[in-house]
Amino acid sequence: MKRVFKIIFSRMTLVVLAILIQLGISLVLPYVFNHYYPIVFNHVYVPIETIITIFGIILMIRIINSDMPIEGQLTWVIILLIFPIFGILIYFLFVRRRPPRRHKKFYDKVSTEIKQYLVKYKEEDDELKTKLGKYYGQFEYIYKSTGLKTYDNTEIKYLRLGEVFFAELLEELRNAKKYIFMEYFIIERGEMWNAILSVLRMKVKQGVEVRVMYDDLGTINKLPNNFAKKLNEMGIKSVKFNSFIPIMSAVHNNRDHRKMTIIDGKVGFMSGLNLADEYVNIKSKFGHWKDTGIKIKGAAVKNMVLMFLQLYDVQNQKLEDFSTYLPNEVTAVNATGLVCPYGDGPKYFYSEYVAENVYLNIINQAENYIWITTPYLIIDNKLTNALCNAARRGVDVRIITPHIPDKKIIFNLTRSSYKTLQEAGVKILEYSKGFIHAKQVICDDCLAVVGTINFDYRSLLHHYECGTLMYKTDAIKDIKKDFEHLFTIGVDMDGFRLNPFVRLMCAIIKVFTPML
Repeated sequence: MKRVFKIIFSRMTLVVLAILIQLGISLVLPYVFNHYYPIVFNHVYVPIETIITIFGIILMIRIINSDMPIEGQLTWVIILLIFPIFGILIYFLFVRRRPPRRHKKFYDKVSTEIKQYLVKYKEEDDELKTKLGKYYGQFEYIYKSTGLKTYDNTEIKYLRLGEVFFAELLEELRNAKKYIFMEYFIIERGEMWNAILSVLRMKVKQGVEVRVMYDDLGTINKLPNNFAKKLNEMGIKSVKFNSFIPIMSAVHNNRDHRKMTIIDGKVGFMSGLNLADEYVNIKSKFGHWKDTGIKIKGAAVKNMVLMFLQLYDVQNQKLEDFSTYLPNEVTAVNATGLVCPYGDGPKYFYSEYVAENVYLNIINQAENYIWITTPYLIIDNKLTNALCNAARRGVDVRIITPHIPDKKIIFNLTRSSYKTLQEAGVKILEYSKGFIHAKQVICDDCLAVVGTINFDYRSLLHHYECGTLMYKTDAIKDIKKDFEHLFTIGVDMDGFRLNPFVRLMCAIIKVFTPML
């Protein structure tokens, strides 16, 4: 009974109830207008439904002529045709391109400030062209779309399991001298967080500046509403990203899905892991949880510092001196290759679908093989065609997805993508031991990406994300070795077919996936 009351009076329940009330009021308003406040033009009664229909047609024309992916256009046209009132309301909830004016204005201001730290000189560019050869364009795209540079003198350590990541993270946190920045989609109280919090509190007492930013909606059922306040009382500067209030607004659709830790501007962690026990197998809901990450040491950490401060300052509406957190000198490290940590986010800030385009660039340039791990495989025609074309031209394309679902509907949607890919020659395996949450790509022993970016609409279109593109780093050998191990234990899904009923349900749901 206690648990039932907790669910009923939880913040999520109240938020959902408030939104449903708003939707209900909006749907009842046409009836109220027709019966109590009729609209009359030149003595002619005009039903509110007619006005809504005209507005819906105008909206459909706008959608069709927008740069929205074709799958998204189809979704919204169908919704507006079948449910015009509901469709118009939901459109402005999910698709409105403009963020709050104060956020956009401040984002532009912060971005302008950051540019001075990311100037690329001709000598640097010429050196990159020489080192990268035919892959230069991959990194140049990131620079031109985000402003984030590519660096040598950066050591990458591949962390093949959540447990390995956790141990490395704690060790580096204990070594912090000046500051610790942590940005995560989910934080959940438990053994993992308690261990981290203990170190953070110790570091605060030692005079280390500690900041924690977490996504409010990502933690809505996991943390109390006053969690940030409690951390601030401990001396940990804490911010809830994009605080979720029960008012219909498109801005709530854009969540901070990044998972980064930066220490002293010298060490950075980027991974698929949130700060919760299931990610390091202290809890086991879905079999063994396979996650991966990287530890970055050296020059490329600069990108991560600026990415964190950019979102943190936009959220706080306070511009600070970024140079304070950038090391005056970067210690030389024993490393090979080139590294570019990069960010992605809603198109109204980034102007490009950066994460998807990075994936597309790699797939389209692959010659020998491209291997992928992703927990969710719900992709648009561009990615589907790119993967199929790569397989048809003889590239070894393999994708590893979970064998045990964390979300049954999403699991079936992922499986519904198999058939088209397999018919083109893409090989799909499922992680036999449980749930694979790692988001990574490796190509031709030369390129790799590790980060937070799933192969699904939410990551590629809506969320703030991060990844690291690597060229011929030592870590790529370890990533390849891990893939080869996964292939030996993976369940080959060749010939797999969903049953007709599930296939039908997935076909219907897929129409709406661009807004999921």
